[in-house]
Amino acid sequence: MTVTEPAPPAAPVPPLAARALGVGGSPVRDILAVTARPEVINFAGGLPAPELFDRDGIAAAFQEVLAQSPAQALQYSTTEGEPALRAGLASRITAEGLPTGPDDLLVTTGSQQALSLLATALLEPGDTVLVESPCYLAALQVFGLAGARVVAVPGDADGVDPEALAEAVRRERPKLLYLVPTFQNPTGRTMPAPRREAIAAVAARQGLWIVEDDPYGELRYDGGRVPWIASFPGAGDRTVLLGSLSKVMAPGLRLGWLRAPAGLLRACAVAKQAADLHTPTVNQLAAARYLDVLDAHVEKVRAVYGERRDAMLAGLADALPEGASWTRPEGGMFLWVRLPETYDTTALLPKVVEQDVAYVPGAPFYAGDPDRSTLRLCFVTQTPQEIREGLRRLGRGLG
Repeated sequence: MTVTEPAPPAAPVPPLAARALGVGGSPVRDILAVTARPEVINFAGGLPAPELFDRDGIAAAFQEVLAQSPAQALQYSTTEGEPALRAGLASRITAEGLPTGPDDLLVTTGSQQALSLLATALLEPGDTVLVESPCYLAALQVFGLAGARVVAVPGDADGVDPEALAEAVRRERPKLLYLVPTFQNPTGRTMPAPRREAIAAVAARQGLWIVEDDPYGELRYDGGRVPWIASFPGAGDRTVLLGSLSKVMAPGLRLGWLRAPAGLLRACAVAKQAADLHTPTVNQLAAARYLDVLDAHVEKVRAVYGERRDAMLAGLADALPEGASWTRPEGGMFLWVRLPETYDTTALLPKVVEQDVAYVPGAPFYAGDPDRSTLRLCFVTQTPQEIREGLRRLGRGLG
């Protein structure tokens, strides 16, 4: 009889990279997983309303592409992006006051990828990044994974304070400043033009990259358009502008873009080659065709989202405790609530979820010491009736 010797113990595999261990997952994604029950009214996610997707128009664009140019649509493409889409996007950006050619753009797999490419191209471990307070959560994740040191710049209701920025640049010697100036995530605030011009002047005078993230700019319900920072004197050679079709067309297509000076654009293209070669060809070609009708679709979306924003603003006073305050965004998807100091919105969330409603606690949006009395609400996903019911449930949970 043959005796089988026991297998020797396996050696442990090498550990994960320190940067992967040091950066947590997205609290928003975690909350969405917990609150996936259909009876939950979810103000937590930044999800466009699915009933407003132009299913017929998008399907027609795909059908036309596959019927007329299937070999091109199903083949590999250039890293920089399909020429037809870059030309269409460049035309739209130029029409909004920022002269742009197709070669100024890199098509990305969502604007989130653009952030990752910029981190790869610009940041060494230990470099300093300046951000708003509070700041878009997924940007904090990107910079954390890059090994950057993230420092919040003080500001006010108009965004980052230019004098505080100038002092932070002198003190911290950062590589870049990351901003969402229009309908900011999470607060919904918009930086006025004089503030943008002052920030451009600081960047020009003291040497600083500005990353201007604009995924929500076309979702304006009140007021007039504010020029991009990239259009102000001194900012043209040091501002990267990011945009997305996720909020105005469909997030499932994962289509974004990056506009940058030539040297940085090339470095981002090389980083993208290493990441995914290129953004899916068929999606790009379909989007290029859909741009012809995008403005009409966005008008419909704006009308609906504006009503939903108004419904949420109308119900907050009755839902929130005395002493609470909130932003009144002119557009976008979010508003920001500050409860009295005694409230901790992270600790309160389980109690609120028991009422079948959810929000995102404010603490994860801060690079520095968080304001634990804050929370973010998304107003675009639910109907006005659902918003009113959700606010009633929120009031019970906070009571």
